[in-house]
Amino acid sequence: MFSAPPPPPTFSFGAKDRGSARSRSPRSLRPTQSSKRTPLKPLHWVKVSRATQGSLWAETQKSDEASRTPEIDISELESLFSVAMPNMEAKRARQRPSVAAKQEKVLLIDLQRSKNCEIMLRNIKMPLPDLMDSVLALDDSIVDGDQVDYLIKFCPTKEEMELLKGFTGNKENLGKCEQFFLEMMKVPRVESKLRILSFKIKFLTQVADLKNSLNTINSVAEEVRNSVKLKRVMQTILSLGNALNQGTARGSAVGFRLDSLLKLIDIRARNNRMTLMHYLCKVLSEKLPEVLDFNKDLTYLEPASKIQLKELAEEMQAITKGLEKVEQELTTSEKDGPGSEIFYKKLKEFLADAQAEGRSLAFLYSTAGKSADSLAHYFVVSTLLSFVKTFERAHAENLRQMELEKKRAQMEAEREKVKAAAHKEDLLEP
Repeated sequence: MFSAPPPPPTFSFGAKDRGSARSRSPRSLRPTQSSKRTPLKPLHWVKVSRATQGSLWAETQKSDEASRTPEIDISELESLFSVAMPNMEAKRARQRPSVAAKQEKVLLIDLQRSKNCEIMLRNIKMPLPDLMDSVLALDDSIVDGDQVDYLIKFCPTKEEMELLKGFTGNKENLGKCEQFFLEMMKVPRVESKLRILSFKIKFLTQVADLKNSLNTINSVAEEVRNSVKLKRVMQTILSLGNALNQGTARGSAVGFRLDSLLKLIDIRARNNRMTLMHYLCKVLSEKLPEVLDFNKDLTYLEPASKIQLKELAEEMQAITKGLEKVEQELTTSEKDGPGSEIFYKKLKEFLADAQAEGRSLAFLYSTAGKSADSLAHYFVVSTLLSFVKTFERAHAENLRQMELEKKRAQMEAEREKVKAAAHKEDLLEP
């Protein structure tokens, strides 16, 4: 009832048969030949042009290895990875003329860097040409210091510039980051100009802060030198110390190291109720009460204690170096041509004003340095501040103790008065 099945086909695995099998491969497995190739999305790899002997790519160049490479269906590839719409989608788009086809953006810059750049641009909220015009005009009313610092961070590198210069397609199809880089590339030495703008924006604030610190140093030095009350307090401490050290090698001192001021709180009386600091306040309260508020002569002492002279020196050096870079940029930008004429003019004006401020600041810095040196010989600010605060606490404790003793005395007097009245009543009874 059934005919016998046909004999099974025979397979051969020789090189000759492989070639013939390949020649008989279905049309769908072979690269589709077309007169005009559809643009495909690029794979951003680093191309190897020459295979090093012994490498993976040298092995793949061998004929037997190359023959094992699967053939690519270009038609399928174009339908999946084309930049333009597939034919069907294009037809549908033509049927809906009101809806514009969205052009795929071409991204050349590293994806993460591109995303961060777009976030930065959203915060600035300004057309790119206008942004670059404000840089060339040194206009600090449009962007602040932080925004300029971000722009510096996203200046295109040499490699990114070369990548963009090599792009031959429609530049309008590039991503936002790529277009931003192209706009920046129109400005000669854009990073240098941005750094100058950043320096200009921060200059006045930086100078004002430094001047404030230098004036504080000068003022506290003046206060310490001119406070008569402070001198009386120090003389009293010297007298107390010499009285305690009489007959010893420490006695008959004409002065003492200032860190010794902080030891007054450590020396306690025999009854353990009072320290030498409390006793100093007691002596001054009884004999020189007019000097107890000597701390009011030292209004700049606390702010001065927070200033580090090393930091002031670093800030002064940063301003000096910044002005030197402005001079260098002014000389260089003069040769930039018409595009930098406004920049050159504005920079020249800024430099003239900044150098005048710099000279004034240098003089003030020199004066403050001398004040700091004299203050170091006269008093250490932090030590003096600690002494003042300890003195204030001890004096306040003395006042509380005196008030407490006064109340006790009043209560004792009341008790004695009651006792005397009771005794008088006992004597009057028959």
